[in-house]
Amino acid sequence: MTKNNPPKNPIPPHLAANFDALFRHGTQLLHRGKVADATPFLAQAHRLQPEHVDAGINLAGAYILSSQFKQAVAVLEPLAETAPDNAMLWTNLGAAYLGNPVLARDAEQRRAIAAFERALALNPAAPSVAYNIGLIYRDRRDREQAIHWFRRAIQANPNDRDARRLLQQLTDAGTDAP
Repeated sequence: MTKNNPPKNPIPPHLAANFDALFRHGTQLLHRGKVADATPFLAQAHRLQPEHVDAGINLAGAYILSSQFKQAVAVLEPLAETAPDNAMLWTNLGAAYLGNPVLARDAEQRRAIAAFERALALNPAAPSVAYNIGLIYRDRRDREQAIHWFRRAIQANPNDRDARRLLQQLTDAGTDAP
């Protein structure tokens, strides 16, 4: 952008200081899958009320969906101090720590597992959390742990076809071993 053509601020001036309107609009956009459109509204809401857990979770979710994992961690870690019993916060923090699963290193995987386990301790049926742990262990080539976590994912959601398929692949692979 040039000096004569600054970037357009997507937030109308009458909303810029209205936390409730920013949060509501950003959340609606996020639920409609308009992540890039939602992010500035949620970021402004978070600037106005950085202690608001749901605003932080939604902003971090937008960051995660747009692969801005470090920004998500920066939003979530302070909230984890003030709202340590929020399972969704820990679920998102696990996803943020993991980042891109293909590129995740050992330390990132371990931090993600710890955050996901914290989410499950708070809510044993937290959606997709056991499945995500299973994926990490599968990527780490820890077959037994992957099997354990995929079984747990199926207990939490008996209709989880992906967990069933991966569990079947892992158990079938185990029967081929000498």
